[in-house]
Amino acid sequence: MPVFALVDCNNFYVSCERVFNPELAGKPVIVLSNNDGCAVARSNEAKALGIGMGQPFFQIKPIVEANGVRVFSSNYPLYGDMSNRVMQTLAQFTPAMEVYSIDEAFLDLTGFKSTNLADYAREICYTVTRDTGIPVSIGIAPTKTLAKIANRIAKKSPKADGVLDLTSSRYRDLALERTPVQEVWGIGRRLAPFFTSRGIKTALDLKLAPSWLVQQKMEINGVRMQKELTGEHCYPLEDNPARRKSVSVSRSFRTPVTTFDELSQALALYISRGAEKLRHQESFVENITVYVMTSRFKSQPCYYNSKTAVLPTSSSDTPELIKHGKKLLKQIFQSGKEYTKTGVIFSNLVQDGQVQFDLFDTVNRSKQQKLMQAMDKINARMGSQYLGYAAMGLPGRQPWKAACNHCSPAYTTDWNQLMNVR
Repeated sequence: MPVFALVDCNNFYVSCERVFNPELAGKPVIVLSNNDGCAVARSNEAKALGIGMGQPFFQIKPIVEANGVRVFSSNYPLYGDMSNRVMQTLAQFTPAMEVYSIDEAFLDLTGFKSTNLADYAREICYTVTRDTGIPVSIGIAPTKTLAKIANRIAKKSPKADGVLDLTSSRYRDLALERTPVQEVWGIGRRLAPFFTSRGIKTALDLKLAPSWLVQQKMEINGVRMQKELTGEHCYPLEDNPARRKSVSVSRSFRTPVTTFDELSQALALYISRGAEKLRHQESFVENITVYVMTSRFKSQPCYYNSKTAVLPTSSSDTPELIKHGKKLLKQIFQSGKEYTKTGVIFSNLVQDGQVQFDLFDTVNRSKQQKLMQAMDKINARMGSQYLGYAAMGLPGRQPWKAACNHCSPAYTTDWNQLMNVR
């Protein structure tokens, strides 16, 4: 029988902030989304005050001010680096691991039959917290779906104290009975009304529901999910995650943009970030789409437009993609409008070795590829966009950049922002 352990970092973004700011321990803390818009991470103390996930900051500002809630902007370089440290620590405890998200990973514990799995999980929790400062919870089960449920209970139940082992079927139905159907992996709020309206309110109800009903709504994935709730293994560990089929990068602006130059600078930055993602998974793009939009909440009608181009030769070269992106932007830009967002979508991705070169292509692609690799290496070491392109505008002179008024230092990725110990 296979055994999976789902390791989930507790309130990950908040925990990252607390690692380098110990005075935040025990205090209400929230982390905001891009542009300081919504609460995307909350400490337990903030949750107790009634601050909801995804709640707009302007709505919760009275609660924040009345209760001394500490507020932080999203610090993605810090969170990404801390995630990498957590995953490196977890890799020591398993022969195979699937990094599921920035703060979650599935571990394969199938071969640990002579080990007390709960004790082993507690050792993992202790080691991760000791080595990285990030607290984690662990759910253990014979399927990934059950491991998700076990992890949820491990995190919420004082009795479980961060670890729950459901490899034995003795307490499995009790765990399913205590899990609302919307909390089942793959259900969520979107599908939950369909099942609750038919009397299926818990994970146990879903396990016992007619298979034809689940298949009618969720097709083959629903059937597999239902089988996993019974303990039948259907989803294997993916230690080599599939490559993305497309890459999209966009942001809302802090203040509306009215000129082509500012809009072009923002687009160039997003293209640069998207190109880095392409190179990270060794992909090349065939189709590039650029889009712009104005606010939906102004008195004037919302303007949205996009343009797509097929590249003569598939590429992941940043300056080449910026050039094509600016050409598309010129076709959809209209003066006199206040733009609130632009973005780029790279689609029809191909792998190295599958690129069809244009007969009249004059670009020295080998040289450009080496240049991109060198820039990526420098930026990975010195910080995102440490080296950039003039097309992005000068740092500090980008009024369109998303608001980031509460950002903590880049403690681990910028030499100039390292902590000073006196």
